[in-house]
Amino acid sequence: MKIALMDSGIGLLAAAHAVRELRPDADLVLSSAPDTMPWGPRTPQDLTQLALAVARAAAERRPDALIVACNTASVHALPTLRAELEPLLPVIGTVPAIKPAAASGGPVAIWATPATTGSPYQRALIRDFASHIRVTEVPCPGLADAVEHADEAAIDRAVAEAAALTPPDVRTVVLGCTHYELVAERIRTALRRPGRPAPDLLGSAGAVAAQALRRIGQPATGPATDRAGRPAPRLTVLLGGVEAELPATALTYAEGRLLTAVGQPR
Repeated sequence: MKIALMDSGIGLLAAAHAVRELRPDADLVLSSAPDTMPWGPRTPQDLTQLALAVARAAAERRPDALIVACNTASVHALPTLRAELEPLLPVIGTVPAIKPAAASGGPVAIWATPATTGSPYQRALIRDFASHIRVTEVPCPGLADAVEHADEAAIDRAVAEAAALTPPDVRTVVLGCTHYELVAERIRTALRRPGRPAPDLLGSAGAVAAQALRRIGQPATGPATDRAGRPAPRLTVLLGGVEAELPATALTYAEGRLLTAVGQPR
């Protein structure tokens, strides 16, 4: 089994790690184009063309499914990607975890890129699943870029600014950008308030990984226990369509280190 994941940059690491947790035997193809980041400020047409190029590079490796591990690309490019690649290649988009967050009873905050915050797409999800609770949309300018470049100071600044915009009584925070899941613990620390429990953080990585397996009719087997005699799963990294090593910045995050520790690069 081979699962491909695409993103503008290393935001796909969280979903890739989630796939590896559910199916340790799966070969992974990670396709991105970090030289074209950020995608958020681009026009929908430009972004769609970039996403198509990244998706086509992944599709050439003949995966069983393609995860669009990027909220912005899912908002703007998912219909075009599906029109070109399906039904031969199932395409799974990333949806902010607004529905399960609303089930907590609220109040809820949604951290997202400025391009996604207030977008008709996000507002529709709020209307459909969270109209009965108080929802605060929190733009996080610069946070995805800071995570992409592993810029510690910039991450701290962006997280602190977003935390300051988050109401102190919020019970659940939706991480509406896949990059944010890589710094979830730092976000949790910034959101702690004296005398209040830290809010729950909800990302999309686990849900999108499980949905990819469902789309191709494969069960989740759980973490590997005994891999004696089994070939190591393959890890293929494509940067701008060209095979490469995982970027050094990816290895500053636990998800990137775990992928390279288990996968056999080629």
